[in-house]
Amino acid sequence: MAILEVQNLKVNYGVIEAIKGVSFQVEKGEIIALIGANGAGKTTIMHAVNGLLPVKEGKIFLDGEDITNIPAHKLISRGLTQVPEGRRIFQELTVLDNLLLGAYTRKDKKESRATLESVYEKFPILSERNKQIAGTLSGGEQQMLAMGRALMSRPRVLLLDEPSMGLSPLYVNEVFKIIKEINEAGTTVLLVEQNAKKALSVANRAYVLETGRIVLSGDAKELMYDENIKKAYLGE
Repeated sequence: MAILEVQNLKVNYGVIEAIKGVSFQVEKGEIIALIGANGAGKTTIMHAVNGLLPVKEGKIFLDGEDITNIPAHKLISRGLTQVPEGRRIFQELTVLDNLLLGAYTRKDKKESRATLESVYEKFPILSERNKQIAGTLSGGEQQMLAMGRALMSRPRVLLLDEPSMGLSPLYVNEVFKIIKEINEAGTTVLLVEQNAKKALSVANRAYVLETGRIVLSGDAKELMYDENIKKAYLGE
């Protein structure tokens, strides 16, 4: 059974139908990429899955449980956590305080400390700068902080919305390396990414969106070599 399943999802912005009956599945242990041009509906789907936008029609299931329209803050304790586009860290707080806020739903303080140590292992720069004000970090470091904060809740499914946005090529490579490591450690990942080539390079499967509809899906490596995909999204 899929760990995350979206069935016939429809989402409106006012009278405009932004998502027009999208269905897809994410199996446990996969990285699934949603790719498409700006305005295709990638982030809208992510926000609907995470309870940040109301679902007009359709259903969303997490481990077989209907989570449609459950608000985001209640989904964290069920194992679904999002790293939002633009990172959205708490700029005025320290790195450590940002990370600890990621564990606010957890009661197991001893295990939370162990999770913090594992986050520091994945992101050594966060350990080095744990007392630094988060807003003074570079863009790449802030992205790592946002990912580390999300991991503090010990998600079973991690939603990543445009993790490479605004980053230098060096940090883009580092972030995608870490995404792969997070997945290999047991976390299922749903990835929305404008950089289609990078997304397909780490994903198991991918869905291609155009104007609120899935127009193509399949094995990520096969899609990477699909001539239509190469021309439309990979700049080749």
